[in-house]
Amino acid sequence: MTRLTPADLEAARDRLVPDVVADGLSVLFCGINPGLMTAATGHHFARPGNRFWPVLHLSGFTPRLMKPSEQGELPSLGLGITNVVARATARADELSAEEYREGGRLLAAKVKRLRPRWLAVVGVTAYRAAFDDRKAVVGPQTRTFGTTRVWVLPNPSGLNAHWTVHTMAEEYGRLRDATA
Repeated sequence: MTRLTPADLEAARDRLVPDVVADGLSVLFCGINPGLMTAATGHHFARPGNRFWPVLHLSGFTPRLMKPSEQGELPSLGLGITNVVARATARADELSAEEYREGGRLLAAKVKRLRPRWLAVVGVTAYRAAFDDRKAVVGPQTRTFGTTRVWVLPNPSGLNAHWTVHTMAEEYGRLRDATA
């Protein structure tokens, strides 16, 4: 991986990170918003401490541990990635409540257009904020978008100390089993 300077990361705040999507995916994973490393590289979940890629593999969604730079292979596996909010930040707590609500509205429209079987929001706090569902917990939700069902997963950020790689992989694996 190319070494990025603080100036590179700061400049990344203005970059949009393209979704990795296709029509009719099995699961569309939805992050909170791009981090600065993701925005700088253009690869989702690119920060070295993020556990998304190892958890995706350990849960059985991918046949091998993939690198963020290999994200383009996901649609061939029936998987995709998007975000609730498009704006890149150093931390998710830099986002406003209005950004979450608007992001939820835009995400719902995107999901209705793309029609994945499952929308998997990685982060219960983001899901609660985007869809005004203060009681949501990790796991399947009653909410649907058209025919798309919703599952809330633990946030794979290294800052989420409540979940280990293995306990996250178990929860992601529950979703994988539901897609079978």
